[in-house]
Amino acid sequence: MKNMSPSYSSTLIFLLVSILILSCFAQVPPNNTFKLVNEGELGPYVVEYRADYRVLDVFNNPFQLCFYNTTPNAYTLALRMGTVRSELRMRWVWEANRGRPVRDGATFELRQDGNLVLADVDGRVAWQSGTPNKGVVGFKLLPNGNMVLHDTKGNFVWQSFDYPTDTLLVDQSLRLSGPRKLVSRASEAKNANGPYTMILEPNRLGFYNQTKNSGRPILYHDTSKWFSVGKSSLEEVKFNAKTQTLKWEYKVAKSSKLGAHVLAQPKFNTTLTYLRLEIDGNLKTYTFYSDAEENFHWGESFKLF
Repeated sequence: MKNMSPSYSSTLIFLLVSILILSCFAQVPPNNTFKLVNEGELGPYVVEYRADYRVLDVFNNPFQLCFYNTTPNAYTLALRMGTVRSELRMRWVWEANRGRPVRDGATFELRQDGNLVLADVDGRVAWQSGTPNKGVVGFKLLPNGNMVLHDTKGNFVWQSFDYPTDTLLVDQSLRLSGPRKLVSRASEAKNANGPYTMILEPNRLGFYNQTKNSGRPILYHDTSKWFSVGKSSLEEVKFNAKTQTLKWEYKVAKSSKLGAHVLAQPKFNTTLTYLRLEIDGNLKTYTFYSDAEENFHWGESFKLF
């Protein structure tokens, strides 16, 4: 077999490098891109914070993406949990742009470069996933409420579970490497960061209150008794709900074992539950469950104080 000529070898190398570059910067197929506009009639059902809202075509029962506002023409892009059929107050369990509201005509868009962008009507970017040219080919809302951008192999390039505000859903984690904290909402009417924070620290979840008169946040609750870390440190805590058990599952650094701290054991199915750092600094869980007649209810399944 004859040796390849230098020109043929260079061409082959160029083609291989080109294929690698193209695979790294795969674009979203046109049929997977979308642009959703904040316009149209307001929803008729009752939702949390007595908000006005518009639903979007991103739905996986019992979750749906919406724009909502508690003050006129100041909208938050948020994920709603609950069902229309139940006629119960639906809850907001994830938000993109807390403190950076958008107006009528704002857009939520998955662009061909793979970036997920919330832009106001004047084009100002209020929030984005920061994923242009990272191999994104599609967007999904999963059954557990996690919104993901994925590559051709199905790997998550971005996920909403990495960006909580005041709420965790089942299987959502806080990690010492980040995200590390939940921050309370300012008030029902004001969608901005409130004074209370729950932070994952090396040996506990620390609860802090930042008052107007305090120079630094004040610790008001210590959960170090919940976790057995010895001389090591917490690496991750995950909120989990089995059939009738709500708990923190946790990983300790340099250990393959999982620990657990049980929060509550309600007498109903807890699969559809969220955990929230409340406006008043309390930590609570709420469960969406059905009774024997298949009627849905919201139940307060755990509270810290």
